Amino acid sequence: MAKAMQMSIKMEPELHAEFMAVAASTHTPAAQIVRQLIRGFIARHETPNPTTIKAMQEADRREGKRFDDAEALFKDLGI
Repeated sequence: MAKAMQMSIKMEPELHAEFMAVAASTHTPAAQIVRQLIRGFIARHETPNPTTIKAMQEADRREGKRFDDAEALFKDLGI
């Protein structure tokens, strides 16, 4: 996807310096980190679809499928 928008934010100089230092130490561009944070924020606030809601309700009631580990889950999903 082409990146055509630019965003400007204000923050304390100390916060900016610390953020840039951590970004540099992880060899990750600051813009990439911000995009990941934005995508995560959006995902946490999206309305779940009916399948997800049902699975969440079953999990709350301790019902539904249970898997011993991620490998078993992926196998069940055909991944």
